[in-house]
Amino acid sequence: MSPEVLAKPVKDTASPPDRKQVRARAARRRRAVVVGARVLLLVAVLGLWEALSRAEVIDPFNFSMPSKIWDQISTWVAHGTAQGSLGQQIWVTLHEALLGWGIGVVTGVVFGIALGRVALLADILGPYIKVLNSIPRIVLAPIFVIWFGLGPASKVASAVVLVFFPVFFNAFQGAREVDRNLIANARVLGASDRRVTLQVVIPSATSWIFTSLHVSFGFALIGAIVGEYIGATQGIGLLVAQSQGTFNAAGVYAAMVILAVVALVAEGLLTFAERRVFRWKPAHTER
Repeated sequence: MSPEVLAKPVKDTASPPDRKQVRARAARRRRAVVVGARVLLLVAVLGLWEALSRAEVIDPFNFSMPSKIWDQISTWVAHGTAQGSLGQQIWVTLHEALLGWGIGVVTGVVFGIALGRVALLADILGPYIKVLNSIPRIVLAPIFVIWFGLGPASKVASAVVLVFFPVFFNAFQGAREVDRNLIANARVLGASDRRVTLQVVIPSATSWIFTSLHVSFGFALIGAIVGEYIGATQGIGLLVAQSQGTFNAAGVYAAMVILAVVALVAEGLLTFAERRVFRWKPAHTER
C-alpha cells in the first residue's frame, strides 16, 4: 500500500441516523453519570453527618442527625402536627406562595414591559422603584402581619414584594433588548403600538421572564415562610418556629427538607413548561 493511501484520512462512514444514535447513547451515559454522582455525593454527606453526630464530634443536640430528621418527618406524616396533618401545613404554605408568586409575576411583567416600552414612564417611576428595591424586603413581613393579621394575606403580601422586583427587572431588560429591526419592520407593516407590544416585545422578552420565574418562586416560598415564622396559625414556617421554640433541631431540619422537596418539584415543573414553550430553540450541545 502506498504512503499516499496510508496518509489519506479515513472518512466517517457512519450514516446520520447512526451518528444520532451514538450521540443519544453518549447523552444517556452522561446523564447516568451525573445522577449517580449526585446520589453518591448526597449519601456521602448524610453518612458523614450521621457518623460525626453519633461520635459526638459535632453536637447532636444542635446539629441533630439525618436519622432523627427522618424520624421527625415520619412522625409528622403518620400522626400529623399540632396544627393538623402535614399535608395541610404544606398546602397552606404552598397556597400562600403560589398566590403571592402569581400576583408578583403578573405585576412585575406588566410594569416591566410598560416601563421598558415607555421611556417617559421609566424616567418618572425609575427612582422610586430603585428606592423600593433598596429596602430589605424581609423586614416588611412584620409590618404586613400588623396590617393584615395572622391570616394568609400577610404571607401573600410578603411573597409578592419578594417576587415582584426580580420579575420586573428581567421583564424591563427584556423589553429594552428587543431587536429594533423587528419593531421597525412591524411598524412598516402597519402594526400599532399595542400590536407591537403584544406580538413582538412580549414574545421576545419571554426568555428573560422565564429566567426570573425560576428564582422568583423560591423567593415566594421564602416570603410565605418568613411571614408564617413571624406569626401564623398554620404552615411550615410555624412548624419551624415551634421546633425552634422547643429546641427541636430535627424539626427545624425536617421542615427545611420538606421545603426543599417542594421547591425542587416546582423547579421541575417550571423547567418542563419552559421547554414546552421554547421547543423551537436548539438544544444545548453536550460537552
